[in-house]
Amino acid sequence: MKAATHPTAAPAPKAAGSARAGAQQKAAAASFATLTASLDYLDAAGIEQVRQAYRFADESHLGQLRSNGEPYITHPIAVAAQCAQWRLDAQALMAALLHDVIEDCGVSKAELIERFGAPVAELVDGLTKLDRLHFNTREESQAESFRKMLLAMARDVRVILIKLADRSHNMRTLCDVPQEKWARTARETLDIYAPIAHRLGLNQSYRELQELSLRHLHPWRYAILSKALLKARSRTRDLLQKVQRQVEAAFVAEGLNLRLAGREKSLFSIYEKMKQKHLSFAQVTDIYGFRVIVPQPLDCYTAMGILHQLYKPVPGKFKDHIAIAKLNGYQSLHTTVVGPAGVSVEFQMRTEAMDVVAESGVAAHWLYKSGDADAATADRLGTQWLQSLLDIQQETRDAAEFWDHVKVDLFSDAVYVFTPKSQIMTLPRGATVVDFAYAIHSKIGDRTVAAKVNGEQVPLRTELKNGDVVEIITASVSEPNPAWLSFVRSGRARSKIRQHLKTQAHAGSAGLGETLLTHALRAEGIEELPASDAPHQLVWDKLLRFTGNKTRNELLMEIGLGRRIASIVAKRLATLLIEGGAKPNALLLTRERYSAMEQGLQPPLMLDGSENTSVKYAPCCRPIPGEAIVGYLGRGEGLMVHCSDCAVVRRLQHKDSERFTAVEWSDELQRSFETGIVVTVANGKGVLARVAAALAAAEVDINHVDMGEEEAQEATDLRFIITVRDRVHLELALQKLKRIPAVLKAVRSKPQTYSG
Repeated sequence: MKAATHPTAAPAPKAAGSARAGAQQKAAAASFATLTASLDYLDAAGIEQVRQAYRFADESHLGQLRSNGEPYITHPIAVAAQCAQWRLDAQALMAALLHDVIEDCGVSKAELIERFGAPVAELVDGLTKLDRLHFNTREESQAESFRKMLLAMARDVRVILIKLADRSHNMRTLCDVPQEKWARTARETLDIYAPIAHRLGLNQSYRELQELSLRHLHPWRYAILSKALLKARSRTRDLLQKVQRQVEAAFVAEGLNLRLAGREKSLFSIYEKMKQKHLSFAQVTDIYGFRVIVPQPLDCYTAMGILHQLYKPVPGKFKDHIAIAKLNGYQSLHTTVVGPAGVSVEFQMRTEAMDVVAESGVAAHWLYKSGDADAATADRLGTQWLQSLLDIQQETRDAAEFWDHVKVDLFSDAVYVFTPKSQIMTLPRGATVVDFAYAIHSKIGDRTVAAKVNGEQVPLRTELKNGDVVEIITASVSEPNPAWLSFVRSGRARSKIRQHLKTQAHAGSAGLGETLLTHALRAEGIEELPASDAPHQLVWDKLLRFTGNKTRNELLMEIGLGRRIASIVAKRLATLLIEGGAKPNALLLTRERYSAMEQGLQPPLMLDGSENTSVKYAPCCRPIPGEAIVGYLGRGEGLMVHCSDCAVVRRLQHKDSERFTAVEWSDELQRSFETGIVVTVANGKGVLARVAAALAAAEVDINHVDMGEEEAQEATDLRFIITVRDRVHLELALQKLKRIPAVLKAVRSKPQTYSG
């Protein structure tokens, strides 16, 4: 969306129009002269390139006016001026001046490439795509817009820097557009652009965007707070001047060079604190503070010591963001002291380089070319996050899912933890040990089986706290658990887990689909599927045209997921093979069809428990080896195995009988299976312990126990989910339970049978 920048033609009489146009051109030229005066950091060739871009933009926008009647070219100049404050390179400044010529002036990208080179044209094209994004209320469209914008800035951070400069100028001139547009533009700025500015460390832009948004979103509240702040400023002026004199004198006495600057809490921060903590303006005590700029990082700690000797520090208000920088590269030493008259005053100690990084974030890459470690840290932290956007995009094609991953990192606070080798890791607030594992490397995350925090073993869902030392224990056979998605917090971990599970599910579904199609093809008299090689490629191509799939693997996956019926595909495939000269095996055809007639279904699949995620055992009836079972191919769900007498099966057979397939238990089982039991007990001390001991004696694992929420009665039902090898093992466990005097009844919990 573009606020206050849409150009309009200027209708005017010839003479008056000519005079007005001349005056406007002079005003635009004057503002460009102001811009060029700030480009002393560029060489002569760079300044000339910027001047050529200005001339082209000026000619392209000639006759177009902004909503306030000014020449439209003043807007690109203002955007470029903001970029010049960040000392962006000549290409970025040229793109800032040209950012609207494709959309508003009909200039093609090819023309920009010819005149100004491909890098500038790509920047302008990226900005044009962002300008065309409309953040509608519909979630899908909004998510797609977010995805495009974030990826554009991940490819070249200058795109979002120019876009933030563009949005800043639009917000400064929002008063010139109709008031009904204020709320939407201000809300969009607060929801999207201000958090991005903060995440990239552009704190000055972040505060300005918040302030301007509050001014246009809640004009009355903004006016009231402004008056209150003005009164408070006049009341505390003498007090703050006294603090400044005392602090400067103390530092001079210690021979420490410094620059002391006053700092005032922004109106938006005051408003948010009042709203969140239900405070009045008078109850907000940390409105004013000082910024102490010193030469070296060590001087920050010296300055803090001097302050704590001069004034009493407030307990719990000390923060060291120098040793452990914030996610966006911010570094400062914070302390709050009790000054004269009992007024709390916050001090922030930092070096000049830290101050540049604190205000400009990733833009410090251009502002600070000295190779200073502080600037390098900010650039590294900023680009790490931008790179993570590309990593998540590679694994997440769905726009809504992509935005879901990113907003976790975008709007989160941070927690700082350590590896066993004392390397600092920064994670979102509420992150768990699984997030930590994926932050180290995706392969570490995938193979995680256990973790130790501060030397003690903890569950994988344990939330990490500042200063924790985390050790991850891995196993080569381990894989991500779907349950992890319920507690991980970082976008990276969430996207990696989902991607692994999707890949695993697709591979498993394709394997199941191949088995089902092979069984169905045998019923047509053909022993096995044609190979995926050159001699059989024509057959597969014809079959794929029939089904509408792009690849053989995709077709097999859809069969495995139940989106296609194997018997229908098999009949078509058999026809194609016969047309190509294949001959059905008469003996196989007779045997398979006789078997199918006898069973009423296709030849059965053998199950041994080693199947992948494409085969699931129904939680409604929890089938176990030794009882009759049937398989149901749900649409997009894979194969669900039920007990034959399950009420759900009987109901589905009336609706989707063609989706059932025969399954049987293998003679060689690979694992135990879950089932449910209900144990009715007479209430008494230690009953649950005796029941659990009996199950353990029967070599049964307890996965879950439910005692209900009703008040204790003489007899209570205990509901267990246990794992057993087969029906014989279950009967053994039930017999052991029945021998306990306090057990009144022990039975398997089964669903109701279908009676309709």
